[in-house]
Formats: sequence, structure tokens, C-alpha cells
Amino acid sequence: MAQELIPINIVIGDRTYRIKTSPSDEETVRKTVKLINDKILEFKTQFAGKDMQDYIAMVIIWYATQNVTQSSSSDFKEMTDVLLKMETLLDKV
Repeated sequence: MAQELIPINIVIGDRTYRIKTSPSDEETVRKTVKLINDKILEFKTQFAGKDMQDYIAMVIIWYATQNVTQSSSSDFKEMTDVLLKMETLLDKV
């Protein structure tokens, strides 16, 4: 039987998103969101004067680059699938 999804609120940058995730993935999602927000703060310190969309774009490029260099091609496909699912969930908000 499929695991039921639970709604959680996450904050990325200055926006709150309500997404649904499996209970077993909630901790991973929250850790990822924390990593994203920590990197946003780091880039804000390094590159003052940009807007939030610029910082989020910088984090996406950083995150993708980190994972591409550390992953095999099958891991890259899995990561791409996860990012596409997240994008779909965020588009529904």
C-alpha cells in the first residue's frame, strides 16, 4: 500500500510553500531546505545588492554543480527526477 503524503510548510528565501511529502522523506526535505537557506545567506553576504531570485538561482547552480561532480549518471537522473517533482509541487502552490 502506498504511503500517504503529509502536508508540510517550508520556507525558501522569503516565501512559504506548502508541499506534500511522505513522512519518511520529511526530514530529508527539511534538511535540504535548511541547506538551501544557509547557502542563500552565504551568497547574500558575498554578493550584496542582488534580489532573492538571483540568490535562489545561485543556489540552484551551486547545488546542481555539487551534485553533478559527486554523482554518477544514475544518481544524476534520480536527482533530476526529484527536482522535477519538487518543481511540479511548487507550481501547484
